[in-house]
Amino acid sequence: MSERESMPYDVVVVGGGVAGLSAAIRLKQVNPEIEVCILEKGSEIGAHILSGAVIDPRALDELFPDWRDEGCPMAETPVTDNLHWVLTRGKKYSLPHIAMPPLLSNDGNYTGSLGNLCRWLAEKAEEMGIEIFPGFPAAEVLYNEDGSVKGVATGDMGVAADGTHKGDYQPGMELHGKYTLFAEGARGSLTKELKAKYDLEADCQPQVYGLGMKELWDIDPELHVPGRVIHTQGWPLSESESWGGGFLYHQANGQVALGFVVALDYKNPWVYPFEEFQRWKQHPEIRKILEGGKRVAYGARAINEGGWQSVPKLGFPGGALIGCAAGFVNVPRIKGSHTAMKSGMLAAEAIAEAIAAGRENDEVAEYEANLRSSWIADELKKVKNAEPAVAKFGGALGTVLAGADMWMRTLKIGLPITMGHHADYESTGRADLYKKIEYPKPDGKISFDRLSSVFLSNTNHEEDQPCHLKLKDPSIPVEVNLPVYGGPSQRYCPAGVYEFTGVEEGEPKFVINSQNCVHCKTCDIKDPKQNIIWTTPEGGGGPNYPNM
Repeated sequence: MSERESMPYDVVVVGGGVAGLSAAIRLKQVNPEIEVCILEKGSEIGAHILSGAVIDPRALDELFPDWRDEGCPMAETPVTDNLHWVLTRGKKYSLPHIAMPPLLSNDGNYTGSLGNLCRWLAEKAEEMGIEIFPGFPAAEVLYNEDGSVKGVATGDMGVAADGTHKGDYQPGMELHGKYTLFAEGARGSLTKELKAKYDLEADCQPQVYGLGMKELWDIDPELHVPGRVIHTQGWPLSESESWGGGFLYHQANGQVALGFVVALDYKNPWVYPFEEFQRWKQHPEIRKILEGGKRVAYGARAINEGGWQSVPKLGFPGGALIGCAAGFVNVPRIKGSHTAMKSGMLAAEAIAEAIAAGRENDEVAEYEANLRSSWIADELKKVKNAEPAVAKFGGALGTVLAGADMWMRTLKIGLPITMGHHADYESTGRADLYKKIEYPKPDGKISFDRLSSVFLSNTNHEEDQPCHLKLKDPSIPVEVNLPVYGGPSQRYCPAGVYEFTGVEEGEPKFVINSQNCVHCKTCDIKDPKQNIIWTTPEGGGGPNYPNM
């Protein structure tokens, strides 16, 4: 085994999304002498970033007050129109703005590519002397003898599928820090390890998730309304007693970003989230916007939906969780970038103060205290019962109850109730209790299949490498998941990674097409027996999202 080299820093940041970049930038703003590096598993900053996105600029205003005048791509398209539709099979009903809590307004917000915002932030970071290492996923947490986090190690390169070293083998690099910030996004592999090691979820509800799928379309210029934001709920998920919703944002350059989110607590194992997305696009009101247009990009990712009650303990000896690694998404607003950025900034301020005081590798409790008294807490507490209300009472009644609860909390007369969650995988029902769902074939114009979609995600992995999707027990897919749950992995994965072959011949075999993986982490979340473990593949592997 080759000995790994190590590099020392004051702060190591794992993840080059908006949380990690904001934390690194704030560290340098507070103290330019602090040495900071960012590890990013994508081939470049922004390659693995996928979001709607409609951005609340509150945190960006704090980080760079003049961002609108500094070439930031997010400034191109302010929101001009905000619509919310309830869909039935063939009709839409618009919810009046007066009925919606003020916090759901998009006035003053911007729509655009979160990946491009990250690329702009990365340029700012590098100008400040922050070292960014794209294509180097953090694969291992390193610990000091006292149990505190020492840093992380990147994955080895040039390892063959059988575990042997190829001719271009290079061992991973160790990056040591006085503090390490984990900004891996939703369901990060190292974050899972840290939550278990330090029991960070002992006093919170389980995190729950939605699967978000997104496409970019070039549409007829006559149908394009820059800054128009549309959200939908209801059909088609109402037909399977699932819930979620769609979005369609008119962004710059004649494009619309559209997508569909399916809450992963659905019970019916025959639900096929990708196909529900394709059905949604065939709704007359959505189809007429897309007709004659061209789909140019596709991607998918898991989204935190647990809200305030699912935020874990944030700090531990030697580091902290920031951004979606901790889970600060405001589900009713469908926004989490501003809260993710603010969490990174708060962590940075507390760590800079600790370093100035000569501290290192301890728990920076000031970060958690400051966050829990910040506007992040104020915002998320107002909506904390929205997701669980819909999950418990269904789309129609749940929406009414969620709206009433948000209104009462906005008016400061909220009931002293915090609703709970249960882990998404626990909801999956037996296949024999549900009728199979027949989904229409794609027409190749509005709706498409998964493989042509994955092609548009520019996903690529080195073929001869160990599979990064691990099975705790290789027998479970065929012996349990297929007969009991109908093999749900072949449906819940939005990239066609999993399939069962030989079923008709009576010799079923579970096949993992790991080269298709878009790193959404849905398998790690929804597998009924929690048998699939997502880990980082060789550096730079995965999707390469343009303008997403």
